[in-house]
Amino acid sequence: MDVTKKKLNDAADENIITPLQAEALYEFLAAQSQDEPKFTFTHVLYYLGGLIAIGAMTLFMNLGWELFGGAGIFWISVLYAAVGLKITNSLTAKGLAIPAGISATFVVCLTPLAIYGLQQWLGVWPEDSVYRDYHRYIRWHWLYMELGTLAIGVIVAWKYKYPFLVMPIAVTLWYMTMDITSMISGGDISWELRKLVSLYSGLLMVGLAFWVDIRSHRKADYAFWIYMFGVIAFWGGLSSQNSNDELSKFIYFCINLLMIGVGVMLVRRVFVVFGALGMCGYLGYLAYNVFKDSLMFPIALTAIGLGIIYIGILWQKYEKTITLKSRLLLPVSLRELLESKR
Repeated sequence: MDVTKKKLNDAADENIITPLQAEALYEFLAAQSQDEPKFTFTHVLYYLGGLIAIGAMTLFMNLGWELFGGAGIFWISVLYAAVGLKITNSLTAKGLAIPAGISATFVVCLTPLAIYGLQQWLGVWPEDSVYRDYHRYIRWHWLYMELGTLAIGVIVAWKYKYPFLVMPIAVTLWYMTMDITSMISGGDISWELRKLVSLYSGLLMVGLAFWVDIRSHRKADYAFWIYMFGVIAFWGGLSSQNSNDELSKFIYFCINLLMIGVGVMLVRRVFVVFGALGMCGYLGYLAYNVFKDSLMFPIALTAIGLGIIYIGILWQKYEKTITLKSRLLLPVSLRELLESKR
């Protein structure tokens, strides 16, 4: 439910509340939600600036920094981190939670670079790769950087408790699954193995996100980024699987349909978006391959679409009754999580 100032003024016009109450309620709700990420110009500036700064030290790092050597890279990273923590503490003291969380995340994202510099400084870094390859290639020796990032990420997240801090942790978990596979397989990773690793690691991350969601939904949305990268990994691995029979393709369609249902239930758009992409892909396959010459296929799809709309009408009519009865069958923790999503 999106409560806007106009809706509150409309309620005042209907004499449900007074204009003074409408104004006071709007100010109260605005203050309550000021630390929630929203699509406003201020928040866009926060995240745009933060992502540019993070990207500069991660994805867009160039070979010029290699001139500083291992010791130089390490100490520059430490200096950057100290400045980042100083900014984080300053913004936290001013009650600016979103930019403070972005600044703290910047500190965590410096960890791989610092560990890379330290390993070069100590002379234990393999000579066949440089830091900029960290986000491009799968190699087992990234594990030291990933383990360090997880450790620092957990410590900083525990201290500051900003949801955006979970983002580098989720990305690192995703990277680790691929690099651990590389280590176990001796560096020879086939495309089939990559798809399976992506599928199952994504499923594990979604399970972890669900657990985090149940534990922390009263405090803040710490599960968002784990859901995001978990679904991307799972759906990417699932969609890359080879299936030569129609039953497998139909099961794929059903899994994507289930993802949409889960996304609606948990109010997680990432499930809905990727589930819808998978469903559209399957329907496109049917249209251009299985029923490419069928006159009835478009008519059948139209009937299915209208049927889904009718189901939506029935659901809207009986949603409250069905929801109340079905939730009584669920565990208390899951019931509370779903209730908080309303």
